[in-house]
Amino acid sequence: MPIYRLDDNSFAFPPAEEATEDNDWILAVGGDYHPQRLIAAYAQGIFPWPFQEGMPITWFSPDPRFVLKAEDLHIPKSLLRTLKKDLFEYRVNTAFEEVMRACASIPRPNQPGTWITNDLIKGYCELNRLGFAHSFEAWQEGKLVGGFYGVAIGNCFFGESMFARVPDASKCTFATFARHLFDNGLPWIDCQTYTDHLARFGAKEIPRANYLKMLKEALNRS
Repeated sequence: MPIYRLDDNSFAFPPAEEATEDNDWILAVGGDYHPQRLIAAYAQGIFPWPFQEGMPITWFSPDPRFVLKAEDLHIPKSLLRTLKKDLFEYRVNTAFEEVMRACASIPRPNQPGTWITNDLIKGYCELNRLGFAHSFEAWQEGKLVGGFYGVAIGNCFFGESMFARVPDASKCTFATFARHLFDNGLPWIDCQTYTDHLARFGAKEIPRANYLKMLKEALNRS
């Protein structure tokens, strides 16, 4: 299958199923971070993952997909003990851009730099302003010490990135808000691609075809 070049004058995407392993699951390149384009992408099982600042945006649809279902959520006993200590104050959307920039600044194994570019930050800050992107934050003594952000469309949440400046800050934040989201009817969290960190919470790889079916069903119920 080819890698498509997006039309700058359209927010349309090719079918997510056309991304192949031969192309490293890249479906398309080009476009921008216009809110309508981002929403259209997520609603079709596609997400941006740019290589670096100044290069065309790359859009992915991997197979398998990494998903945390409500019924699979697992919080390790050691983390439950940490949560009981009430080490953090939890907030939502009080420092969205700061959370994104913190995620960009944290060194990642086997990654020479960050994929969270300045243009991407601007695009997601606009999504946040419009109510489609959210930050979940851990504060300690008045300082932002951990958190994560993602995109919400209808009854779907697509996790993007997380960070921690003190031990367990991101884990506690994720556990706290994952429970809250699931308790309020969210069926699953899209974690995109496998990480050991989220596997410990119960996230599992599922075939892309299953994910796209789940996505369509969840959006139709919204």
